[in-house]
Amino acid sequence: MPEDKQLENQAEGTETSVTASPEDAAPAAQVEIMVRGSLPEEGKGGTGGQQRGGRGGGGRGGAGGAGGRGGRRDDRGGRDREPSEFNQVTLDLARVTRVTKGGKRMRFRATVVVGDGKGRVGFGTSKGVDVQASVMKATNQAKKHLITVPMVDETIPHTVRFKSGAADVLIMPAPRGSGIIAGGPVRVVLQLAGVPNASSKILGANNKINNVRAAVSALAQLKPVRVRTPKPIAE
Repeated sequence: MPEDKQLENQAEGTETSVTASPEDAAPAAQVEIMVRGSLPEEGKGGTGGQQRGGRGGGGRGGAGGAGGRGGRRDDRGGRDREPSEFNQVTLDLARVTRVTKGGKRMRFRATVVVGDGKGRVGFGTSKGVDVQASVMKATNQAKKHLITVPMVDETIPHTVRFKSGAADVLIMPAPRGSGIIAGGPVRVVLQLAGVPNASSKILGANNKINNVRAAVSALAQLKPVRVRTPKPIAE
């Protein structure tokens, strides 16, 4: 190849590499604006009105601007929720499937036990399209079916036994200082009811729903102790 043509090709390659179109020059202007906005003198809300405040609550532009994202999050986190009267325990959470003509329908089943620790306890079982909905529905159902457990000398008045399906639960009084001698769903029910001392035995199947139903039904059979006052002796 002649030397003249090589020089021309080199010159053309040099011109192609350094030539910039107007579109390539646009990002350079944006970078320049970002650099100027990041300076400490212009970063504050002033007359410019284009610099955006930080996350900590600065305004968008001029003085007195609206708070940033950080301020709103602090306001939301500062709200105190009222404590609930009842304590709740999600005893069982399962995914169930119902076969229909159109196909399988999957839902969630939740069993929740609620109690105030002062003698009231209840349980509920419900289904929902998601976990949160099923737990909420079961909690509302449990609060609607509360029972009151009578207690004498920090224990239950007498022995009770109830059978639900294949589950068989026996609950007996215990002396002071014994605590709750039970396991599984029965222990959860007695703790949420606020019974200080009691002993229990599961004699049937280990199904959680049937056992908690049997335990609550057994506690509902308790009868308070009647105290008889002596009649005055007539003179």
